[in-house]
Amino acid sequence: MPVMLFKVRWPDGSVETHYSPSTVIQDFFEVGHTYTLADFLDLCRTGLQAASARVASVYGGSGCSRAMAQLAAIEAKAGRETDKTAPVKIEAFVS
Repeated sequence: MPVMLFKVRWPDGSVETHYSPSTVIQDFFEVGHTYTLADFLDLCRTGLQAASARVASVYGGSGCSRAMAQLAAIEAKAGRETDKTAPVKIEAFVS
């Protein structure tokens, strides 16, 4: 299964690279688009859960623990931001 990384510019200006175990994450984000933090989180939850489910369907068994760990890290960083309308930009996908 092809791994997909996605680069995100956070409201504080930092850029981080995040992991998805599947290219399905590209169905949820558009490069260059800016999302509110709340929308970004919703899309991350849906997209990373879909990617994890794809791993489970291809390999059998449970989903991808690394995808769920990535989601937890994203949620933790987002939790430090008080403004849920703050902008989050998708900078790039990297395969």
